Amino acid sequence: MISRAYFPSKTQLKNLINKSTSLSQLTQTHTQLLINGFHYDLAIVTGLTQKLCDFNAMRYAHSLFLSIEKPDLFLYNALMKGFSSNKMHKDSILLYTHLRKNTQLQPNNYTFVSLASAASGFCDERIGFSMHAQAIVNAIELDLYFGGALVDFYFKVWHPESAKKVFDEIPKRDTVLWNTMVSGFVKNCYFEDSVEVFRDMFASGECKLDATTLLNVLPALAELQDLRLGIGIQCLAIKFGFFKHDFVLTGLISLYSKCGEIESAKLLFEEIDRPDLIAFNAMISGYTCNGKSEGAVKLLTKMLASGQKVNSSTIVSLIPVHRPVGHLLLTNCIHGFSVKYGVVSHPSVSTALITVYTRLNEIECARLLFDESPEKSLASWNAMISGCTQTGLTEMAISLFREMQVSEVNPNPVTVTSILSACAQLGSLSLGKWVHNLVKTNKIKSNIFLTTALIDMYAKCGSIVEARRLFDITPEKNEVTWNVMICGYGLHGQGHEALTIFKDMLNSGIHPTKVTFLSVLYACSHAGLVQEGDEIFSSMVRDYKLEPITEHYACMVDILGRAGQLEKALEFINRMPVGPQPAMWSTLLGACKIHKNTEIARVASERLFELESDNVGHYVLLSNIYSAERNYSEAASVRQVVKTKKLEKTPGCTLIEINETPYVFKSGDRSHPLTAEIYAKLDKLTAKMKEAGFQTETVTALHDVEEEEKELMVKVHSEKLAIAFGLISTEPGTEIRIIKNLRVCLDCHTATKFISKLTNRVIVVRDANRFHHFKDGECSCGDYW
Repeated sequence: MISRAYFPSKTQLKNLINKSTSLSQLTQTHTQLLINGFHYDLAIVTGLTQKLCDFNAMRYAHSLFLSIEKPDLFLYNALMKGFSSNKMHKDSILLYTHLRKNTQLQPNNYTFVSLASAASGFCDERIGFSMHAQAIVNAIELDLYFGGALVDFYFKVWHPESAKKVFDEIPKRDTVLWNTMVSGFVKNCYFEDSVEVFRDMFASGECKLDATTLLNVLPALAELQDLRLGIGIQCLAIKFGFFKHDFVLTGLISLYSKCGEIESAKLLFEEIDRPDLIAFNAMISGYTCNGKSEGAVKLLTKMLASGQKVNSSTIVSLIPVHRPVGHLLLTNCIHGFSVKYGVVSHPSVSTALITVYTRLNEIECARLLFDESPEKSLASWNAMISGCTQTGLTEMAISLFREMQVSEVNPNPVTVTSILSACAQLGSLSLGKWVHNLVKTNKIKSNIFLTTALIDMYAKCGSIVEARRLFDITPEKNEVTWNVMICGYGLHGQGHEALTIFKDMLNSGIHPTKVTFLSVLYACSHAGLVQEGDEIFSSMVRDYKLEPITEHYACMVDILGRAGQLEKALEFINRMPVGPQPAMWSTLLGACKIHKNTEIARVASERLFELESDNVGHYVLLSNIYSAERNYSEAASVRQVVKTKKLEKTPGCTLIEINETPYVFKSGDRSHPLTAEIYAKLDKLTAKMKEAGFQTETVTALHDVEEEEKELMVKVHSEKLAIAFGLISTEPGTEIRIIKNLRVCLDCHTATKFISKLTNRVIVVRDANRFHHFKDGECSCGDYW
């Protein structure tokens, strides 16, 4: 206690402030300032403000600041730093604004260090950009402290390229700054850049590596699965005396685990005398990601027995996110365990559980957990939306995305990539354009994955021109981007364009993958490019040493079969080095239907019935082949087998969007409110088509009905009803787009050509295999589908 009779000097008061260990002591010292007339001394008040900030007494510090009539720059800087250090970032920014608007003081490096720290914590890139611009205008030196704060800011707002530019401009760099670069690239998933910076740091000799340097680079090596360089890091740790540091050992455990060296990871774990929670979590995660869940559970038991308490990271480490197949019971047990320990509501735990449930196709469990989560993080929204998309529940995915729009969570590129995939599956161009517009208006930072998803969406929604435009303006393309564009051209039957893109890809230096060759072969099959397809298949094996998979063989069978070379296709199947799969025989059977070859069809169907006896599609194909040959007794026999086996054919349906509202039609559908108008329009079209020479294709219709009935049966196919509805619901000249869930039949294909000519409309049809663009009585497929 300070006596009232005692009159301390200015120096003594400064010492009292510096030595204070509690807020009450500071309060007493402040009283002495007031009594002895030092409460207007800026140096002492600044020191007191700094100490109050250290004790998180920010309201007190702010009141003290306001008591000074003309604060100097040092006092402003002290309070700004206090606000930033105590995570009151908005207050720090407001104080800076007050400084600029209401004083003549000129901010210095320390001002901008605090401001950059506040911008980082606030995660508002606009404030940070403005701050950086003002620093340049004020000629603020990019020293170690301000430069380091700027680097940290750019990493936190996901602008690693800008962070690197600032880093390169800093004249003198220390170990802390180098470490910030290494860890910043890791946090932004720029793993190769992180390793490159580490190499530069080591090579420059500018400053010494420390244990934190090694710890920061290890996650990058783990993600890249670069075990060779990881062993080099381990050698450096031994050389510099960091190997026995528990956190370095923990980083090495994660590295070896992710590189599949679980036994080496186990040996490193045993090097730790008293493993802490982080080390246990790393080892448990190692067991889990290597498919050794039993080892993970045993280690958890040992951990609990040692007295360690679990946290959310422990639970996440246990959850078999990477290898969920066959682990539903384990996932249920982990779910129950997390409820018992009260961590199920933690965002990382619920997100991991949601991810596993969706990958196990347990959507109801995932949705229930998601709905019950009190705090829905961005990651949990992404996991639920992505899970629905990947399991084909596109409508639920889009519904969730709309819910997310009204929540306080903003989507990121991962969210948008998932929802664009849902739009592509649905073939909904209007919905895809809406999402694209959200990306533009919300200024969602684009990346190569988002751009690729946009290209894929436009291609699969029928707008191949827009897909190509986006592709051409994309500065950075990876193999997936090229594959998507090649596949898009294949979907639209533009095989020559697909081959051109493939050649451009090779010239760009991007190495083609198995998916690349599959996309090119697919494009060749839909364009009748037999010779080109054969050359590409041979090149894949000969030049790129890639082993063909089932899909490659099926594509080659399709190429030969569509071209009518059925004997060659059968020969190709018989001399394959692997046993023929159902996909190959099914492809051959489909080709037999096109070219009316019952002999080979019988061979293919026999193999299919052995491999997939319950697939109704094979029976339907064979029945249609017999009907086309007017072998009605055999067709009836096949249909009888279907009845006996109680198999059900997938009903054909067609979707059309009018004013962004989807409408679905089935064959003979009369459920629409405008049914009378639709059928009236169809009758008028049919009459005009017959006048123009159209003849109904009734070969594959049931043989035991009259010809007139056959015509009526094919007349009311779902795609014709959808087109008629589109014609009466849109302005003349408007493009009509429909989506059919099955392959478009010959009669509807011919009819659509006539309709496009008679109505002067462009009609785009997406069926189960490809796109058909009808215009002026012609189809883009050239009747080759």
